[in-house]
Formats: sequence, structure tokens, C-alpha cells
Amino acid sequence: MLKRILVVVLFFCMPFLLFAQANEWQIVAGKIRSTWADQVDPGNPLPEYPRPQMERANWQTLNGLWSYAILAKGSPRPATHEGNILVPFAVESALSGVGREVGTEQELWYRKIVQTAKPRRNERLLLHFGAVDWETEVFVNGTSVGLHQGGFDPFYFDITDYLTSGRSQTIDVRVWDPTDDGPQPRGKQVKSPHGIWYTPVTGIWQSVWLETVPESHITDLRNTAIVDQNAFSIRPFVQSAKPGQRIRVRVLEAGKLVGEREVSPGNEAVVPVANPKLWSPDTPVLYDVEVILMEGRRVVDQVKSYAAMRKISMATDKNGIQRMMLNDEFLFQYGPLDQGWWPDGLYTAPTEEALLFDIVKTQEMGFNMIRKHVKVEPARWYYHCDRLGMLVWQDMPSGDMGNRWESRPGVLGKGTEKVRTTESESIFRKEWKAIMDANYHFPSIVVWVPFNEAWGQFKTEEIVDWTVQYDPTRLVNGASGGNYTLSGQIMDMHNYPDPVMPDPQIWGRQQIIVLGEYGGLGLPVEGHTWQEKDNWGYQSFKDKTELSNRYHQLINDLKPLIPMGLSAAIYTQTTDVEVEVNGLMTYDRKILKFDPDMLKALHQSLYDINLSEK
Repeated sequence: MLKRILVVVLFFCMPFLLFAQANEWQIVAGKIRSTWADQVDPGNPLPEYPRPQMERANWQTLNGLWSYAILAKGSPRPATHEGNILVPFAVESALSGVGREVGTEQELWYRKIVQTAKPRRNERLLLHFGAVDWETEVFVNGTSVGLHQGGFDPFYFDITDYLTSGRSQTIDVRVWDPTDDGPQPRGKQVKSPHGIWYTPVTGIWQSVWLETVPESHITDLRNTAIVDQNAFSIRPFVQSAKPGQRIRVRVLEAGKLVGEREVSPGNEAVVPVANPKLWSPDTPVLYDVEVILMEGRRVVDQVKSYAAMRKISMATDKNGIQRMMLNDEFLFQYGPLDQGWWPDGLYTAPTEEALLFDIVKTQEMGFNMIRKHVKVEPARWYYHCDRLGMLVWQDMPSGDMGNRWESRPGVLGKGTEKVRTTESESIFRKEWKAIMDANYHFPSIVVWVPFNEAWGQFKTEEIVDWTVQYDPTRLVNGASGGNYTLSGQIMDMHNYPDPVMPDPQIWGRQQIIVLGEYGGLGLPVEGHTWQEKDNWGYQSFKDKTELSNRYHQLINDLKPLIPMGLSAAIYTQTTDVEVEVNGLMTYDRKILKFDPDMLKALHQSLYDINLSEK
């Protein structure tokens, strides 16, 4: 009888419980939204596995509603909170449900009570964060388990020893982010947004999850294609490896085993592959990789990964001009400057479909490359570029600015280097290495860009030379757009709006010449702008016809530069962002300003230029 009564009560009460839960979170009103904002499920936002380059089966997402409080910097861990925040959306974003700024003098606190039991004997529980901007301290059941600084790299803590008996575990997270008051990398975030500078992003902005692993477990993989030897180098890293344990590496193509090796933990497994298929924008072939930690015949740990047979290099053409080569062949690389911002999620795409949208549309418009501009994306973004065949140039997020910029090559007396403090230098070096390590896996990334337009640029030759040496599998664009250096393989000029290039007879004998930014044609679309007036573009137009005609002219002016020595060009930009209206799409992604088929045909004419005819 009692059971029947409970069933009836639950039947009538459930709609009210669900309604109450839904009303714990609402999108902050007042700004435009993307199509996907209303598809966000506060009970399970961004549920996809966050680390596709090293996937395990045993994991638990912690994305969803957390409690939050904003307190004066240095305050003790709060006992009560102000309300709910939707993780993983930054507190300033509409999708967070909060929409507040924090600032240098305050800290953002999160709390979530997690239902998870202590792991079994010889198992560990890891708490992962995809990215949190900027300084993060994590507490489990009231005890600090670790501190991390860096707004763009993933990190984790082993929280096993901090768990209590029972299933309920309390996680608190403290975040401090000085934005442009501090020397840390911050990209385009500023306290007072204007022009090309945008809203601050504070706190958790990528997925949070728990992962149960054995005591001896694989912590990282370093997958490298050795194209000239028809082989893959797979280097697994193992925590708490035991004597006698072995690593088995299996490489598969479409489910068929094509190579296998066994090595000791921590050693490199070189796996030959007969007649390998090369990865390119036209043929984005990915090989599945299985990495298994063995103890005798027993499987201790295993992860799934993937790799691609891709080579990026520099070589001279018949005129002695350096060219960018993909798999030993010249391919003109052309793509948009991609800020990666969203009107509703700021740094964070509302859904997986939204994350994928920009890449797919860029490809449909006939671009073969994206320059990810002073921001780093979640791992799943690069995974989609890998599987779709989209080349990526990856910037280091800028910070600690104040030095002078010289955009003209070969001109002395104006450009200066930033004189950084020891702390500022240390932060840059640590975060740049962490970003490179975290994203080394992704074959779509073919160029590293440590500096842009002299923003905080310091010790240029030293930083660029280190980058070249640390990752010899990619090219390095050391100083994009000014304060140039002969270190690195690329000479990158910026010019708005028209395409130009430095004389290849002077600059092209030693470095690859690229046009790292140009265009910036602006068209505000009523009802789809961040604000109603005072929007901005490098050159503005009244309608799509004017805009299209001008873009045709830019492409026609770009074509003659390719046989002369230009290897790549980057058009500003993928979408409008806040008051910038020079996007190929509006900020909400609801309006395409150009006909994609027209752009695809126009861009194909760039790739069809035959250098041998010059």
C-alpha cells in the first residue's frame, strides 16, 4: 500500500520537480544568441568524451549545474553560495546563467557534491579540467588537492586520498583571473571591451570529468608520423609502472591490423605501416591506435587513440624561393582568422554541433586551413579538424603587452621588445610548453605561432628557436605581422584590406612568405549584431553585393602573388565578434554574408595555380 502511495505522489510531483530544476538556470537575456543556445541541456551540457586523442571507457562527466559565489580575493572557502552556474560556461557568459564579471580584486568559487564511491584497491580517481582561466585551486572534502595556473591547457589531480567513505564527495574550486591587469596569457580578453578586444572570460570554460584508472596507468601518448620511413612513432607514458610490465601498440586501418609492436613502458614504439595513406585536406585518413599496458597476459590499462601520416616542411621551388610543403608537395594554404568566440558561451561553443559548425562551414566555403587566433580550443575541435582534413595554424594566446609594434619588414627604430618581469617570462614559457604538449597529438596543426603583432613579444629569437627545437615536426611562424625575426621558417606580413607580400627576392630565400592577415571587410547585419550601432570593420559596406564584389577583387589581387612566392594567406575573419563585423558569418552564425558555393569556386582558383608554369 505504501509503495502505491509513493508511486502516485511521484507521478503528480515529478512535473513540478522538473520545472523547479529547469528554473535553477536560465540563459542571461540582453544579447544575441546562436541557434544552439536553446538546445543546451542544463542537466547534461556538452556530454561528449572530452579527450578523443586518448580515450578511456571508465569516466563520468561533471558538467552541469554547480553552486557559485563571488567573494573578495583571499576570502575563506564559502559555506553558502549565491546561486547556480552552468559548467563549463564562463561566469561572464549568458549560458552560465550568471552573466557577471569578477575582476582582479575578487575570486570565483564553485561547489559540486559528486556521487562517486572510493575506487577499488589498486585504482585511482582522477579529476580532470579541460581548461580554467586562470589560477585554479581545487578542494576535495575541504582539503586543498592542488593549484594550477594557466587558462588554456588541461590539467588533473589525483583525488583518491582525499575521498571520504560513502558516495557523496564535495568538490570546491577557487578561481582568480586578473584579465589585463596581470601578465598572464589572455588572448583578446580585456576589462573594458572595445574594437578588437573582447569580454573577460573567468573560470571553468571546458569540460570537467572524473576518470577511474588502475594504479599503473597510461598518462599520455606522443604520436608522430615518420612519413619518410612509412612508420608511426608511438611513445606512451606510464604512471607507477611495475617491473615486467609491457606496452603493446596496435595500429589499425578501418578495423584491420596494419602494424603492431611491444615495448617497455616509457619507450618509443616505432610501428612500420606498409603503403601508408597520407593525410591531407583531400584525404584526411586517420589510423586507429590501441595502446595496452600488459602484465603477463593480463590487461592492466588500455586507451584508444589515432594517428595520421602527415608531413609539413619547407623546400625551395625552381626559383630558389622557400615554399610550404605538405607531404613534400606544394599546397597553397588559405583560411580565415578564427577567433573562436560565441555570443552566448564566449570561449565555449554551446553544443558539439555548434563546435563543429564553424569548421564545416569554413570547409564548405573552400578554405583548407584555419588560423586559431590567440586562443586554444577544446581537444574535440582539433579532433574534428583531424577527421575532416582542416589544416590549423595555432597561436599562443597573447598577454603582458605594452611594447611597440613595427609592421614594416626591415625597418628599425620603432619596434621594441617587451621587457618582462621574471614572473611574466616564467608564466609565458610554462604555458606555451603546456599548450604545445597538450596539442602535439593533433596532425591538423601544422604551424605554431608564438607571437602576433608584437603583443607582449620578448626575447624573440630565444623563444622562437626553442619552439623550433621542441617540436621539429611542425613549422614555426615566429613573429606574425611585425617585429620580424629570421628565426623560425616563416615570414608573415599583415596588411588591411588588400593583399601584399614582401619582395621574395629579399625575404623568400631563407623563409616561407605568408600573408598572415588581410581583408577584414565589414558588413553589419541588422538584428544580428552585438550592439545596434558603432560596429567596426577594416572597410565597411552597405550590402552583400558590394561586399562580394570587393572580395572578388581581393582574390584577383591575391592570385599573382602565389607564383611570385606567396605560400599562404589568411582572411579576417570567420565570424563577427562583439563589435567587429568583418566576419564571413554573423556572430550568432545565423547569416552567411557570402554565397558558400561562390566562395568555394573562387578559392579553388587559388589552389589550381600551377607553379611549374612560371
